[in-house]
Amino acid sequence: MIKTILFDLDGTLLPMDEEKFLHLYFKHLKTRLENNGHPSSLIMAAVQTGIKAMVLNDGSLTNEDCFWESFEKVTGLGKSALESTFIQYYENEFDFVRPSTQVNPKSPEIIRICKDKGYQLVLATNPIFPSVATKKRIRWAELNVSDFDLITTYENSHYCKPGVKYFEEILKNLARKPEECLMIGNDVQEDMIAEQMGITGFLLTDCLINRKNEDISAYHNGSTKELGDFLLKMPNIH
Repeated sequence: MIKTILFDLDGTLLPMDEEKFLHLYFKHLKTRLENNGHPSSLIMAAVQTGIKAMVLNDGSLTNEDCFWESFEKVTGLGKSALESTFIQYYENEFDFVRPSTQVNPKSPEIIRICKDKGYQLVLATNPIFPSVATKKRIRWAELNVSDFDLITTYENSHYCKPGVKYFEEILKNLARKPEECLMIGNDVQEDMIAEQMGITGFLLTDCLINRKNEDISAYHNGSTKELGDFLLKMPNIH
């Protein structure tokens, strides 16, 4: 019996033009770095190296520590030298990235349906961002941080999607079995990999990402409206 529902954020609860998001993200980060007197080209390269390091994290470090260890190898600058600049960016210029996203008016309704039925909710967004950035994107979606019992961020995670260990860590933290969980996401490779460990998947097709052009008929799938209908048919578990 499903007791916990995991939601992806970007492209799922928060519709997004991924290419536009990345363009605006790096454009405004560069501006913040230059305004704070940092060598932007070197640091931008280090950010991308750090992201790759987190995706390959073997679990020996948090993603946060993994990022900054990689970052320092490239720049010679550690967390203490740059963290305040990144926080300033997320608190300010990051809002200029918001036009790459849209509000889906059905997202709050979907969360309400799940909560009313008694399900535990997890925001299973790929934990390559710090908490400050993830919470801001939750607000962009017009949702509340308090809606979720767990939000994966780079501070509290040791793995990333599409690794199965990312989902194993969530289940361990919540003391849940795979068959007690449902994963809802828009990325075939990153989100539906949860099915390999026995988690039921629902593939949201509104902002579908299917890099390998896989046959998606093997998964529960559909639009946001169809997701809502699917959730309404699920039992109350109060």
